[in-house]
Amino acid sequence: MIAMRFRENDYMAIKRKAEKANMNFTEFVTNAALNKSIIVIDGLNDVLKEQKAIGRNINQLTTLCNMGKIVCPDLGELKNQYADVLTALNDIVGRCS
Repeated sequence: MIAMRFRENDYMAIKRKAEKANMNFTEFVTNAALNKSIIVIDGLNDVLKEQKAIGRNINQLTTLCNMGKIVCPDLGELKNQYADVLTALNDIVGRCS
């Protein structure tokens, strides 16, 4: 374990950057000091949340189909939601390139 000193305003700025990168302070400082890439992708959590919701809906429909409770469900809305997710992912990839 090694102790380091920072000016308070520098410490707070580094801490904010670490939080934005979803890293703890030590991970962030170590990666930065070793010139490792630190990539922050804004909006990805929202897209992943939506994608998980679509997956849950598909699983529920599959279960109901297998139980014989529904036949040939209309997947139009799911297709539209998935298209929106893909559009959002393409926008994020475009910002990262």
